[in-house]
Amino acid sequence: MRRYPNSPPAPASTASSRSDFSTLKTLIPYLWVYKWRVLLALGCLVGAKLANVGVPVVMKQLIDSLTITPSHPQALLVLPLGALVAYGILRVSTTVFTELREFLFARVTQRAVRTIALQVFRHLHALSLRFHLNRQTGGMTRDIERGTRAVGSLISYTLFNILPTLVEITLVLGYLVTHYDIWFSVITFVALASYITFTIIITNWRTHFRRTMNELDSKANTKAIDSLINYETVKYFGNEEYEAKRYDEGLQHYESAAVKSQTSLSLLNTGQSMIIAIAVTLILWRATVGVIDGKMTLGDLVLVNAFMIQLYIPLNFLGVIYREIKQSLADMEKLFSLLDQNREIADAPEARPLVTHGAEVRFNHVDFSYDPKRQILFDVDFAIAPGTTTAVVGHSGSGKSTLSRLLFRFYEVNAGGITIDGQDLRTLTQDSVRHAIGIVPQDTVLFNDTIEYNIAYGKPGASHEEIVAAARAASIHDFIDSLPDGYKTMVGERGLKLSGGEKQRVAIARTLLKNPAVLIFDEATSALDSKAEQAIQAELKEISRTRTTMVIAHRLSTVADAQQIIVLDRGRIVERGTHQSLLAADGLYAQMWERQQARADEELTEGVDQ
Repeated sequence: MRRYPNSPPAPASTASSRSDFSTLKTLIPYLWVYKWRVLLALGCLVGAKLANVGVPVVMKQLIDSLTITPSHPQALLVLPLGALVAYGILRVSTTVFTELREFLFARVTQRAVRTIALQVFRHLHALSLRFHLNRQTGGMTRDIERGTRAVGSLISYTLFNILPTLVEITLVLGYLVTHYDIWFSVITFVALASYITFTIIITNWRTHFRRTMNELDSKANTKAIDSLINYETVKYFGNEEYEAKRYDEGLQHYESAAVKSQTSLSLLNTGQSMIIAIAVTLILWRATVGVIDGKMTLGDLVLVNAFMIQLYIPLNFLGVIYREIKQSLADMEKLFSLLDQNREIADAPEARPLVTHGAEVRFNHVDFSYDPKRQILFDVDFAIAPGTTTAVVGHSGSGKSTLSRLLFRFYEVNAGGITIDGQDLRTLTQDSVRHAIGIVPQDTVLFNDTIEYNIAYGKPGASHEEIVAAARAASIHDFIDSLPDGYKTMVGERGLKLSGGEKQRVAIARTLLKNPAVLIFDEATSALDSKAEQAIQAELKEISRTRTTMVIAHRLSTVADAQQIIVLDRGRIVERGTHQSLLAADGLYAQMWERQQARADEELTEGVDQ
């Protein structure tokens, strides 16, 4: 017997395992797709800052020209005119370069957000069923929403705020060093270094508050969505106030973390303002002394003051921007950690599409466990001949539904293998395998859309005539036609506006439209009453006639005419054969049949008495 080791599930990545650098490293390739736009935008950024720094320089020339003596009236007329024109051009240039930069980078930002969101969406669908059974939908959707929004924010803050400010600081420091006393540069540099150091230290200290707020926000949102999804259950038990208290507990913790965050923010703002105020005061003091000593002109005083104002405005927001960047990085951590989740089941590098010619399904000595501590299937070995129906029966927890999950390759077997027409599923592309298999599950979940959309989901792009034909085959067309909106009727979230039987028949129609080579009915008629079940059983038999079919059933009367019946007990095949041969064997199947028949007789007797 050939055995294949089962790949253990990859450990879930946590947000804390990613550094800010790794987050940025993940983001940069999405931006570099439009490298020429990025480079042109950066060129416009430098141009805008050169023009912005040039404005105070021209202002200095303008003021100094006004101090020219009356003996040079012609110079007085010409020079201010040129300075005024230059001033106007620089002002316009600043705006033009800034807007051009925004224009060039708009597509880069939006395409990066779109690409990342789509990649995360695709990746989530590629992850294993194990991941999705363990996920918390409300928290995860909030993480994705915050993360994609943070991508645009991070790009905006980094390239449109931090980088321009650094360019402007460099230009101003360069001008001060080359034209004035060294103390101007020293004061400016020390103030900037102190400001940046103070901002980084306090902001890093504050970051854990933001992470805590994110965690608490996601937990509160998860509780709210879970409660609303299970609205009927809440009502059945009258637990509205209990659910409100659970939700309020989460909000209280969030409130506490938010207050701490705001308090630390006030401390940060106060410290930043003190550093800026001291620096500006010292700069103006040095400039005033220079003018009094005759070493500087009035224009120099205005120039230095204008430089300080131009630096003060973006520098004052630098702390806010840095905090927003840290917040965006914290928000993006969980988004990218979803991409770090490894696929438990992945196509082999040389995987090929499934080619069916009859669709024989074979389980070859399969062992399987969801958890290494508890094995579910033991040496399960059987085949379903092309065009025949095999029923799998057994008590709850015997492993019946696990067979369908393994056939869809939601999980990898621990040992043995599963083949379709002799092709091992592990050597095939998952997409082609799942395209060849159709399932009507026990718990049918519909999309919050129209009945037509939900049926058409089995074959996107199907014509209305094909949808109607599938509905007729599933014995639900007459019901749909009787509705005021017909096929355009909305089914509600998870299909709650339809009864269990109606949802089941929509699921059957959806699977029929898919027209698969292999059919799986997992308790497909469990939600139907006896009359509806009898009406649809004939259709199911007709549908199964030309397909390889596996029926997972609890109600034995629905599978009595199957060509083969497999009886599972605690993960092992204990009996197999036809209905008659199994009854004759007087084993577990016969006992189950007798109990169900006795129960049916009791229900019939009760109905007559009433």
